[in-house]
Amino acid sequence: MKADELRRSFISYFERQGHEHRPSGPLVPADDPTLMFTNAGMVQFKGIFTGETERPSPPRAVTSQKCLRVSGKHNDLEEVGRTARHHTFFEMLGNFSFGDYFKRDAIDFAWEWVTGDLGLEPDRLWATVHHDDDDAFKLWLERTSIPESRIRRMGDKDNFWQMGDTGPCGPCSELHYDLRTDRDDRITDAQFEAAGEADAIIEFWNLVFMQFDRAPDGTDTPLPAPSIDTGAGLERIAALLQGVGTNYHTDLFLPIIEAAEEGLGIEYSRAPEDWEDGVAFRVLADHARAVAFLLADGVFPSNEKRGYVLRRILRRAVRHYWLLGRRDPLLHDLVGVVADRMSATFPELEARREHLLSTTRAEEELFLTTIEGGMREIDRAMPEGGSGTVAGGVAFKLKDTYGIPEDLTGLIARERGYDVDWKGFNEALEAQRTRSRRSSLSGSSASGAPVSSGNLTVNRPPKQEFVGYGYLEIETDCRRWSGDGQHAFLLERNPFYLESGGQVSDTGRVVGDGWAVDISAVWGADGRTVVAGSLAEGSLPEADGVVEDHVRAQVDPSRRETERNHTATHLLHAALRNRLGEHVQQAGSLVAPDRLRFDFSHRGPLTPAERADIEAEVTEAILGNHDVDASERGYDEAIAAGAMALFGEKYGDVVRVIEVPGLSLELCGGTHVRTTGQIGTFRIVSETGVAAGIRRVEAVTGQGAYRRELERDRLLTELAARLRCQPAELAARMDRLLEERDALAEEVRGRRGDAAERQLETLLAGAGATGAADANGARFVSGRLEVPAGTDLGALGDRLRGGMGSGAAVVHVVFPDEDRHAFISVVSDDLIRLGVKAGDLVRVSSRATGSGGGGGARFAQGGVGDPSRTEDGLGAAKAWASERVPALSGG
Repeated sequence: MKADELRRSFISYFERQGHEHRPSGPLVPADDPTLMFTNAGMVQFKGIFTGETERPSPPRAVTSQKCLRVSGKHNDLEEVGRTARHHTFFEMLGNFSFGDYFKRDAIDFAWEWVTGDLGLEPDRLWATVHHDDDDAFKLWLERTSIPESRIRRMGDKDNFWQMGDTGPCGPCSELHYDLRTDRDDRITDAQFEAAGEADAIIEFWNLVFMQFDRAPDGTDTPLPAPSIDTGAGLERIAALLQGVGTNYHTDLFLPIIEAAEEGLGIEYSRAPEDWEDGVAFRVLADHARAVAFLLADGVFPSNEKRGYVLRRILRRAVRHYWLLGRRDPLLHDLVGVVADRMSATFPELEARREHLLSTTRAEEELFLTTIEGGMREIDRAMPEGGSGTVAGGVAFKLKDTYGIPEDLTGLIARERGYDVDWKGFNEALEAQRTRSRRSSLSGSSASGAPVSSGNLTVNRPPKQEFVGYGYLEIETDCRRWSGDGQHAFLLERNPFYLESGGQVSDTGRVVGDGWAVDISAVWGADGRTVVAGSLAEGSLPEADGVVEDHVRAQVDPSRRETERNHTATHLLHAALRNRLGEHVQQAGSLVAPDRLRFDFSHRGPLTPAERADIEAEVTEAILGNHDVDASERGYDEAIAAGAMALFGEKYGDVVRVIEVPGLSLELCGGTHVRTTGQIGTFRIVSETGVAAGIRRVEAVTGQGAYRRELERDRLLTELAARLRCQPAELAARMDRLLEERDALAEEVRGRRGDAAERQLETLLAGAGATGAADANGARFVSGRLEVPAGTDLGALGDRLRGGMGSGAAVVHVVFPDEDRHAFISVVSDDLIRLGVKAGDLVRVSSRATGSGGGGGARFAQGGVGDPSRTEDGLGAAKAWASERVPALSGG
């Protein structure tokens, strides 16, 4: 039975039993901060189990759920490709009862589908139950043909299931299939477990009797109603039905492995004795699936949280094919195979196909530019055949400089017999984070509480209403209190916006009877907004604790220039998606009074044409003076209407929607202009890359755009005056100046090239500071050459080798125009046969200066770490060569 048929069989059977077929939930749980990824079928139903969400009708469901297990309690990453059945991404077939049926029906359904619809042999089936679960034990005995000898009582580790450290949980009962040829029920529990570890008895379905809700302290509270959550591994059952012994040899993986064979030019063997040789192929097949589905569900490669997990998986795959000799991107082709094979069941793969392929390829190209240097660093830190502990600083450098994830470093270390000082690694990582936090501190206090906010507390805060959408100034009752020279207010009717969604907080003033406080800080407390600042006028009546008062709250109107920039951000987002594609997703934003900043997912910089088109589209929307409508809608209704939501953001049942009809529709709690014409002007200031696959546009609107144009006019006028031309003639004038500069530079390079030739002749003639030493016909040449920028070091090496005769040379090459240094090395053929190679020579000289290099036997080049130590490098190379050819030590 093919995997697609198996999936259909499961869903069809449970639909016949009154279950509603629900689509798979996303890999990123929408409303569950306790989970990084969906790791089981019940995740989308967690609220139903706990009673937080209304029980559906019918109270039964069936799904084939996308799952990922690479973090937290359920993490199978290290086993992928090495065992027959562990994966990062997999499908979990599940049937669910929400307070409807319980253990008896769950066992009846499982037995009927497995032995009836699938036709698995009853005599090969085993069941395990929790050691305290007498009910489940009796039901398996009474309702099925499994004898008592094949029903095993197991402990919490095997037969108590929980989705994470907290949440719904309960005892479970597992079904196992016996693949042994010499079956014997009379085995001990230890022998049964050993057979499972050896893949001789396969666990393939887990029936969870969901009864408790586990708190952070480990306390189990009964759920509102006992329920059922089952999980049957599609890949494992497919392997059983297809008789292939491993999930990787089913029709779910073989097409991907075959594509990897073609891309690598290496044949994959299915023979058991060749299992270890095929690890890389199985890792590639598994990781291609995980990458495809993560990208399709909106995760983007980054150095944070879920994005970092995706990047780790992708880079592990690249490392495997790199070790097999592939130097060009390959994984994106395998991701394409996943989309081809699985989009009929998961249409999001086809809908985002272009994004899947382009993003994967770009990430591969990025890592391939650094992996070679990283592997050299790994070879130095943990050479083959050695042992010991890799310093934490080295492991951190591999991550920080070469992009080698820490789990990949740990894997390579284990493969080579090394330990890693993870404590030192974490210390280096935390030190970097501390530096990053310090460097990102802002002088503005309007986005957070003042330093003394710890003393500004309030009990029993009053009901509060945000009125800032319609009012900038309002009279209101409040509670106020003081501490450390600051005065804080909890306003019953609050016009001050609290920083959210990228929009910065408001500033302004709170005015009382004979006094005024300038508001410089806004923060959240107990679901309310607190504003605070220092006394600006008058004298505030002294009081201990919290005081009731009546005040006038005034938002600084200039601060609400944010409204222009916020609406412009929505128009920019729409224009980027229209021009670049639907893969564009918001990755961060800043909406300030003087500017806007918008980060988005996209590969490569905008072309001048794209930038111009995007700016023109936003400008056209502004000139159209469209209405900007704000409304409240149900979340599902808004999403169904096409509203854009921030990926990973948690929303309530009712959301605020900002719509520019026909142009933009987004969920947003920020403040906006009433019509697009109020934005005035829009100009893109810059477009840059801020992380792999993340671009940033900075722009200005309104007065800021006007002031920028005035400044540009002033600069153009000033430049024209300095170059003695009209502003319209600036481009032509600059072209002439650049031509003159290039001609002069070419003349200088020519003179330096002539000087370099003379230096080379002098070096070969045996003159100079270090000279050349003759010894029985072979000689070692070393010295320094100054050459012009753009000099071909390979051609220079050919001239050096051609004029040297029998010998070896290491030369310190200096590029004065670029303040750059390098070593080059050449060796004649007769000395190569004696074991002297250019790559070894330059590696010795470069290493002596704190750098590295390499190359072939005849020619090689390397870096110069510390230019003041070049003589040490030349001397080290000569000493190394002399050990192998003593004749080279003369002179």
